[in-house]
Amino acid sequence: MQRYILQRLLLTIPTLLGVTAILFVMLRTMPGSIVELIAGDFGVGDEATRQAIMAEFGLDENWVVQYVKWSSQVARGDFGTSLMSGRPVMDELGHRLPVTFELGVLTILITTVVAIPIGVVSAIRQNTAADYVGRSVAIGFLAAPNFWIALLLIVVAGRYFVWAVPPTEYPTLTEDPISNLKFMVLPAVILGISSAGGVMRFTRSSMLEVLRQDYVRTAHAKGLRERVVITRHVLRNALIPVVTVIGSQIPFVVGGTIIIESIYSIPGMGRYYFTALGNLDFPIVQAIVLISAIVVILSNLLVDISYSWLDPRIRYD
Repeated sequence: MQRYILQRLLLTIPTLLGVTAILFVMLRTMPGSIVELIAGDFGVGDEATRQAIMAEFGLDENWVVQYVKWSSQVARGDFGTSLMSGRPVMDELGHRLPVTFELGVLTILITTVVAIPIGVVSAIRQNTAADYVGRSVAIGFLAAPNFWIALLLIVVAGRYFVWAVPPTEYPTLTEDPISNLKFMVLPAVILGISSAGGVMRFTRSSMLEVLRQDYVRTAHAKGLRERVVITRHVLRNALIPVVTVIGSQIPFVVGGTIIIESIYSIPGMGRYYFTALGNLDFPIVQAIVLISAIVVILSNLLVDISYSWLDPRIRYD
C-alpha cells in the first residue's frame, strides 16, 4: 500500500507540470493586457510607465523564463505576488481557502446523505411508489440548475421565509460558528442536491446489479434478515462504484462554487477566481487552478485507497 501511494504521488508531479504549463500559456494568450489595467487611463500611453510595470512584475522577460521562475517559487511554497493588489498570493488566499473548503465539505456531505439512502430505498423497492418518487426526485435534481435554485430562493422564497435571505455580512467560523453554519448550509444544500441526482441514480443501478448476484440469493436462502443482507452483503459491494462517482463530483463542486459564491457573496476562492480572471491577475489564477488540481488528484487517490476498505479482496501491493 505504501509503495502504491508513493507511486501515485510521484505521478502527480508531471500532471501538475502539464496543468500549469497549459494554464500559463492560455492566460498569456487571452485578449487584453494586465499592464494597461495597472497603468490606468493616464499611464497607458506612457511607454516608460509600461516598461516600469513590466519590469516590476517580471513581465518583460520571455515566457519560458517567467514559467521557470514561477515554478521554482511554487516549489518553495511561494505563489508570487498579486499583480493588482501587490500583496503575496498566499495572503490573498489564506482567508478564502478555508471558506471554499468548508463549502465543499458540506456539499459532499449533503450529497452523500441525500443520494445514497434514496438510491438504496429506490433499488430495494424497485417499481413501487417509493422507486418512482426516488427516480423523479433524482431527475428533478439533475434538471434544475443550481444557480436557478439559488436565485429562486432569494427572490421568491425570501419573501416568505427569512432563512432564505442571505445575511449582508459573512460570519467567520471561528468568531461565530452558529451564524456561519446558518449562512453556509443553504448554499451547500443547493450545490449538494445538484450533485445528488447523478449519485442517486448511480446508487440505484449499482444496488440492482448487486441484488441479482448469486451470493445475495444464497444469503436470503440461509434465512438472513433483509436488513442484514442489505447492509452486510449488498450495500458494501454496491458502494465501490458509487464512491468513484462521488469522488468525480469534487471538480464540479469546485467549479460550482464560483457561481454560488457570487450569488451569496461568499468570500471564497471561487468568487475571487472569477474576479482575478477578469483582471488578468495571472499569479492568483495560476495559484487557484494549481490548488484545485492538487485537491482533485488527492481526492482520486483517497477514492482508490477506499476501495481496499470497502472490498478487502482489493490489494495494491
